[in-house]
Amino acid sequence: MIGILLAKIKIFIRYPLTFLAMVVMSIGFALLIGGGNGNVINVPTYIADEAIHGTVVEDILNDSEAFNFETMSKDEVEDKIANGKAEIGVELYEGDFRVIVGVESPNVGLVKQTVEGAYSKKLQYEQLFAAANATTDSDKEAVKTDLEKAIADPVFSIQANNFRGSDAVIIDNRYHTLFGFTLFFVIYTIAYNVFHILEEKNNGVWDRIILSPARKWEMYVANFMYSFGTGFLQVLIIFLVFRFWVGIEFGGNFGKAILVLIPYVFSIVALSILITGIVKTVQQFNAVIPIIAVSMAMIGGAFWPLEIVSSKLMLVLSKVVPITYGMEVLNGVAIYGYSFSEILYPISILLLMGVVMTGIGIHLMEKRHV
Repeated sequence: MIGILLAKIKIFIRYPLTFLAMVVMSIGFALLIGGGNGNVINVPTYIADEAIHGTVVEDILNDSEAFNFETMSKDEVEDKIANGKAEIGVELYEGDFRVIVGVESPNVGLVKQTVEGAYSKKLQYEQLFAAANATTDSDKEAVKTDLEKAIADPVFSIQANNFRGSDAVIIDNRYHTLFGFTLFFVIYTIAYNVFHILEEKNNGVWDRIILSPARKWEMYVANFMYSFGTGFLQVLIIFLVFRFWVGIEFGGNFGKAILVLIPYVFSIVALSILITGIVKTVQQFNAVIPIIAVSMAMIGGAFWPLEIVSSKLMLVLSKVVPITYGMEVLNGVAIYGYSFSEILYPISILLLMGVVMTGIGIHLMEKRHV
């Protein structure tokens, strides 16, 4: 068994292009559709008066988490708005501002509120400077420093809390696209690795191995472990990239998110074994796998949340798709902060699917005449 597994690993190291392609596509689609920057909206900004530079207005706009106020010339701002490259633009003056609207959207009001807040803060600072008779730059910096110290150590504190119902649904586009495309593309990696079992049997490789001391169950286990390992490695690489390069926190449960993927990868290996046991030729396999993978992704909520699906038939079909439960455990851990006991049900379903499909798939492969 160890020898077979080592041989598989050597082949993987020699021909890693398919594996790397799946990893790159998963990361690319998740970044493009999900928005790796947290869906920050670029707002082209023209500073008409140099007096704005270095003021609290510029500081507040630069610190905005929802909008990226990108400074450029007036012609560039107008060109971006006219060509549809930006939906909103801003012109800043010393005591006023102007919002240039290219597309009417809720973001217009949010941008206006952000800029108004920055100017209100600027007015407050000017009143503080006047009250403290701060006329020079050093005096103004001293007032700012005293104010920051006072804010850091307030006389009293205010706590703000919010709540949501137990059945409330949270949809985070970044997490959803990351999880969805990761679970979707790993199907191809695992399926094409499992299909080598059928190719090896048809080519007589298994007949020659059987003549050796290796047992048949060892060959199945070695292939199962190899397919599981490559699938899990792909998911691990993708999650590591998004955790340490993109900066997605996984709700502070990165390690738990990795662990709960084990049942899903196991179920996909089992599904691939079942498909390999049903199809008879390479052509059939190449035709069936994309259909099944895309169908499961659509039905299981990898491409869009199941919460927006109103068809009862589609919701019923989603109950027999592994991706549904894979998305459920990942969302439960990363978004809702569930413990292992709270996601035990979807994990159990995935393990049950894996055991049943593995048994049926191996039975069909053994029954087929080679």
